[in-house]
Amino acid sequence: MDYKKSKAESTTVTRDLRQFDKDTGNIYQSVVIISKRANQIGLEMKEELNSKLEEFASSTDNLEEIFENREQIEIARYYEQLPKPSLIAVSEYQDNNIYFRIPEEEPKK
Repeated sequence: MDYKKSKAESTTVTRDLRQFDKDTGNIYQSVVIISKRANQIGLEMKEELNSKLEEFASSTDNLEEIFENREQIEIARYYEQLPKPSLIAVSEYQDNNIYFRIPEEEPKK
């Protein structure tokens, strides 16, 4: 997923709490849903970053290569400028892009 195209803010924004509990009816359930999605996004971003950095890994590193590797610096800058996973998750939740279900409310078979 390209997180740069996400419409999430890159800074903290004051939000109305009443907007978070309209789908679940419980603010705490909404926070749990958002936090679980933020964890998923964080893991995806970490795996993506690690796979990109593996290309530059070598068994013998000398000090000059560490400081002069411009590609690694560019990749690090890209990931530093991305919105935080929690902000992306809040944006997805407010846009109704997160699928969730509440097991207690599902009918028993």
